Amino acid sequence: MAGLNRRELIELGVAALLVAVAGAAHFAGLTALATFALAAAAIAVLARLVGMGTEQLGSRVGSGGAGVVQSALGNLPELFIALFALHDGLTEVVQAALVGSVLANSLLVLGLAFIAGGLRNGMQHFQSGRARMIATLTALAAATLSVPTLAHTFHAPAARHAQALSLICAGVLLVVFFLTLRGFFEAIPGEEAVHAQPRWPLSTTVVVLGTAATAAAFVSDWFVTALTPAIHTLHMSQAFAGLVIVAIAGNAVENVVGVQLAWRNKPDFAVSVIMNSSLQIALALTPLLVFASLLFATHLTLVFPMLLVISLLFAAGLGALVVYDGESTWPEGAILVGLYVVIAASFWWGA
Repeated sequence: MAGLNRRELIELGVAALLVAVAGAAHFAGLTALATFALAAAAIAVLARLVGMGTEQLGSRVGSGGAGVVQSALGNLPELFIALFALHDGLTEVVQAALVGSVLANSLLVLGLAFIAGGLRNGMQHFQSGRARMIATLTALAAATLSVPTLAHTFHAPAARHAQALSLICAGVLLVVFFLTLRGFFEAIPGEEAVHAQPRWPLSTTVVVLGTAATAAAFVSDWFVTALTPAIHTLHMSQAFAGLVIVAIAGNAVENVVGVQLAWRNKPDFAVSVIMNSSLQIALALTPLLVFASLLFATHLTLVFPMLLVISLLFAAGLGALVVYDGESTWPEGAILVGLYVVIAASFWWGA
């Protein structure tokens, strides 16, 4: 493809080979451990490709717009996995995976990015205006997603209409998402500039991003399928599997790209990619799945286990506190990661 150098072409070839081998292992019925290892390697290489494509895209549309697009592509695995699980009636796994994806990005990945960027570059500064907007919208989404659960827990009259209330909340979140989407593509004075000119034509960038993200969706599904024996062997709960394993597998793209950008001292871009992913899951993907589940025998509502809701509110609150000043340090990253570890541990026995 035009614009790619020799090293990038080699990486494309390696990614294609690993995806093919992982697919063969999955469909040929090899051991779960072999399929898991191959799928994990394929996801890591695909995440690298998405990172390269996103960097080229960032030179054209700015860090805010590129963060939105990259997060949308990076969230494809969550969409596919959730649809497959809903088809099989695994609503508990879907609910835990959706909340777990928000927690993984808002706490774990953002924390790791702050740690990596802080240890290498010292205190980093990013555009606080955009970060505050994302944090505010994430807090709104967390609060809205919590209302059906609170109504159910406190036996409010609305508790008898969980599905209708869930559809109302989902509709409001989708409207807010589309109303605010345009603002992320507008440049903000003082936003981190991308100095390097794009080497890839736009067509090459679109093809690489689209192909890598779609392949990541399928490979993530194989990865999660291979983990099923481990879930039974380790006697972990479905809630833990969804909250941690499925969520981290589905967020592999953001895990690699966000930390890589912070390490390379591009905090605006890193924060935009990571926080946009959490925002899109809470504000767009979860509501879309509520409506999509109407096509299945099992309907998804926003009545979550209470511990999931509390964890979601904790993550939204602490994430907002950390990014509001427009500065990041590695101790702040350690705080975020620490909270994630505690929350994850609390779900080992179930929700």
